[in-house]
Amino acid sequence: MGRPVAEGAATGAVPPLPRVADRAGAEALVASVSEAMRALEALLSDESGAVGAGRLRQGLADPARKSALAAAYVLRLEAVKANAVALARFAPEGLERLRAEHRGFTAAVERNQAVLGTARSVSETLIKSLADDLGRAATPTTYGKPSIAPSPYGRGVRSGPLVLSRSL
Repeated sequence: MGRPVAEGAATGAVPPLPRVADRAGAEALVASVSEAMRALEALLSDESGAVGAGRLRQGLADPARKSALAAAYVLRLEAVKANAVALARFAPEGLERLRAEHRGFTAAVERNQAVLGTARSVSETLIKSLADDLGRAATPTTYGKPSIAPSPYGRGVRSGPLVLSRSL
């Protein structure tokens, strides 16, 4: 990873993948991937903890940092794939350590996805329940029963007007 960043990287171009040519380069690449993985795992853990505790704004407050860490991690993984033979030759123990860390990282990502999925499901249920309650309150009642006026178009009271989208 001792290679300087290309000048185009500052303008949004993707820097070239580093080439591993010796043991020091292999160990530096393994350490770089491990560092990126730990940083992203810590962020996901913080996010899961906050969302799980019901602090959604705090948990989802920094999507730019999450995207940057994920992008850095993916770029480093691509460098590992591009240098797989050299890593196996120069740093086989580092490669095994990286595989073990990746299994732990995968478990952390799965926990995060489960927490976010649960939060999404709960919020959808709350919104649907609120919409049903508001719809029920908007329905006029006669003698204690909901009154449904007949529609000349064959639709029930709950259905709104037909809307067409021309942007599809």
